[in-house]
Amino acid sequence: MKKESRIVHAGLHPDRFEGVVNPPVFRASTVLAPTVAELKARHPQRFDVTYYGRYGTPTTRALEEAVAEIEGGSKAILVSSGLAAISSTLLALLRQGDHLLMVDSAYYPTRAFCDQILVTYGIETTYYDPMIGAGIADLIRPNTRVVFTESPGSQTFEVQDIPAIAEAAHVAGALVVMDNTWGLLSFQPFEKGVDVSLQAATKYLGGHSDAMLGTIATADRALWERIKNHVCLMGHAVGTEEVYLGLRGVRTLPIRLRQHFEAGLTVARWLESRPEVARVLHPALPGCPGHDLWKRDFTGGCGLFSIELSLPASGDLPEAAVNEMLDHYHFFKLGYSWGGFESLVVPATPLRTAAPLPAGTGPIVRYHVGLEDTDDLIADLEQGFDRLKAAVAAL
Repeated sequence: MKKESRIVHAGLHPDRFEGVVNPPVFRASTVLAPTVAELKARHPQRFDVTYYGRYGTPTTRALEEAVAEIEGGSKAILVSSGLAAISSTLLALLRQGDHLLMVDSAYYPTRAFCDQILVTYGIETTYYDPMIGAGIADLIRPNTRVVFTESPGSQTFEVQDIPAIAEAAHVAGALVVMDNTWGLLSFQPFEKGVDVSLQAATKYLGGHSDAMLGTIATADRALWERIKNHVCLMGHAVGTEEVYLGLRGVRTLPIRLRQHFEAGLTVARWLESRPEVARVLHPALPGCPGHDLWKRDFTGGCGLFSIELSLPASGDLPEAAVNEMLDHYHFFKLGYSWGGFESLVVPATPLRTAAPLPAGTGPIVRYHVGLEDTDDLIADLEQGFDRLKAAVAAL
């Protein structure tokens, strides 16, 4: 079967639920055992047994099975958000005195977690250029335990050479963790050398802007057990209603992603033609850093990308003018998320320390193309550029 067909049916076991197609929502904390012997046999390390609600229910395991299928792994873990997936994994894999290599283009809360939380555990973080590739070997120390990747990068969308990074990391005995939220169906992390793949399932997997979820997937059972044990002992528990919404989102994921990607490319190519745009940062377009790597390693994408606005002859594009463009869109609503059915926009403020953006870079704006008609979205953007030009002229 092709992957799209497997995803539609992953985690479904109607034979267990009297023929019901979707797994029911198990709202459970207490799980009873018929005998003392059975009660003692259900201990926390038996993660595949329903022991206590916080450790998982049949609903939880149904979505975990589906996520493992999506990622191409063997096992998955659910947590309450994408950041919980990131923080739980890093805390499970790192100890005091360890060293972490973190991509410089990472999701801002990931960076904040490293700088504000990991440092208090005595764990050092070094940020690296997302385009470093095999050169990552020069940054690996004897105490480097994890190389964290995010490809494409948040806001600036650099595509990393994951196979080269993984090869260098594994030679040195380090694990590779990847935030795979952007490429959740189009990038197969374990085929490229990733050890742990993370997703903010709040985004496309949920798909309807109404559920907070995070996922952790591995291809190695021992590694899965290590992270799962940590997640459980830290008290993480994901709500069963959110899990059910995630299961609902899985069934339409391939067709929704295809539409988001195709619509996003249509809008991105139109933006390339606009004089107000200096660059379109979309991995599927040649102007994006790592575009050749995208062609090699990805089979598609999603609807999220950024643009860099052109600077006027004066060399300055006032923030007030950009805000005038963004404040009055009809379809592109201002909101710090993506992956839902609706189009969104935010002004981007990349924080970079290892690979600063070039001097003279114009303001960056991040768009998420939803499921609206692309002609309507393009008309919305065109009106925004009209407001931008009028605002610049008035200032």
